[in-house]
Amino acid sequence: MKAYIMGNYTEKAFQGFLKDPTSDRKAVVEQLTKAMGGTMHSMDIVRGSYDFVVVTDVPSFDDFAAIKLVVEASGAVKNLTMLEAIDFTKATTKASKIGYKAPGQ
Repeated sequence: MKAYIMGNYTEKAFQGFLKDPTSDRKAVVEQLTKAMGGTMHSMDIVRGSYDFVVVTDVPSFDDFAAIKLVVEASGAVKNLTMLEAIDFTKATTKASKIGYKAPGQ
């Protein structure tokens, strides 16, 4: 399943970045993703509520949960969140079969 994974670095991670500003952070993420049978498509450092966004394919939510346990246990990342991509047409087709009635109808 395609997923967007976001998270925040901790103070511990920032200290490591300052010691070695050229270390390949994407390689570590790609290695973890592959270990769970997934594929990393991209990783970007972003501005806003999260420090990074990873676009990936993971076999299941359980695999993401395993990655989350390993990554957050390292102390370098917190607030790891996954948004699962969905087939919106499939969802709306199912919803249309249920039907919708506006309040008062």
